[in-house]
Amino acid sequence: MLDAAVKALSQILSPAMRTILWRSIGLALVLITALAIGLQRLLSWFAVYGEDWGEAMLGPGFHTPLNILAWIVSIAAGLGVVLGGIFLMPAITSLVASVFVDDVADQVEREHYPAERPGTALPFGLAITEGIKTALLTILVYLIALPFVFVAGAGFVAFFIATAWLLGREYFELAAMRFRPPAEAKAMRKDNAAIVFTAGLMIAAFVSIPIVNLATPLFGMALMVHMHKRLSGPRPELIEPTRKTSVPAA
Repeated sequence: MLDAAVKALSQILSPAMRTILWRSIGLALVLITALAIGLQRLLSWFAVYGEDWGEAMLGPGFHTPLNILAWIVSIAAGLGVVLGGIFLMPAITSLVASVFVDDVADQVEREHYPAERPGTALPFGLAITEGIKTALLTILVYLIALPFVFVAGAGFVAFFIATAWLLGREYFELAAMRFRPPAEAKAMRKDNAAIVFTAGLMIAAFVSIPIVNLATPLFGMALMVHMHKRLSGPRPELIEPTRKTSVPAA
């Protein structure tokens, strides 16, 4: 597994991967920016609406205190958007991964498994659906774990474990579905749940590093392509037959 991680890390910076890397980073930044702007405007609207509602209920004499409170809420909302963007990075990268799954997998298979038949590209709709499902599930799990952040840091442990399970699950199934029907890919993931989760811990550690985590879709997908190959074992039907050179009889 460590060997697979090292291979994945070394390949994401290779010349062949750089175009995919920049496209992946660009899409992630667009999604983060759109999310931040949307949340900031929503929270600001709530602050202004709350101030107007409070003044209507309490009277003009409370205008200054309510204005100060709205200002504090607006600053807190801005900080919340920044922190929210950090915590939601796994969800964002899961969406990005679903767009570039075949680009990354093709490069890994071409470099490390040239003698084997390459995987079949996933239908775009299927890949996006899997990415959206993982992103929504990630947000749901994070919201459930959020109250525990203030309990001796238990929430952060829960975030990390949930990230490892969710991203390990998604990346492995995407890699497996290039060679297997979705149902078979999911069954294979369940049969190797401990190994997939352990590999997911590496992805969770990667996505927790600021800036570096923008490359998570490439690292996670490359790692799980290697893991799927190793868990599949020798598959003679996928290997091109070796040509034999006939030796003329003496």
